[in-house]
Amino acid sequence: MTSAAPIPPITGTVTVGVPQARAFELFTGKVNSWWPHQFHIGAADIEEVILEPQVGGRWYERGVDGSQCDWGRVLVWEPPDRVVFTWQINGMWQFDPDPEHASEIEARFRADGPDATIVDVEHRHFERLVGGQSIHEGITGGGGWAFLTDAFAKMVADQR
Repeated sequence: MTSAAPIPPITGTVTVGVPQARAFELFTGKVNSWWPHQFHIGAADIEEVILEPQVGGRWYERGVDGSQCDWGRVLVWEPPDRVVFTWQINGMWQFDPDPEHASEIEARFRADGPDATIVDVEHRHFERLVGGQSIHEGITGGGGWAFLTDAFAKMVADQR
């Protein structure tokens, strides 16, 4: 069996002005408030993006018509330090139910004093995806995780 050549991870880092536990809570519990709704794969426009708060939890979109479209699953849930979830969206921008075809997104939260947190995000293992290079190019072309962590930081600032 041959394996695909590694595709570099996409990363993003941002510092937000809230304690570590609050940063974790906002990142995971308010993903709908910072995830750009133009980035979706369902047929309907997004009503809500949801990351269920436990190992095995779903990461999915709910459309304005009530439809649901999976994006992945939670692999690691370690508040307030880190969360890891899969990206099971293939090169045709469709959900792939096979977990062997999943890339991973890991978000780590590090206290930077009592009232600030550094959030590091790494999206890795694109080579596992069917059409992984296409997905990598699509994400980087849309601003990547630097764009998404900036959107998260703006949401956090607006919450204060």
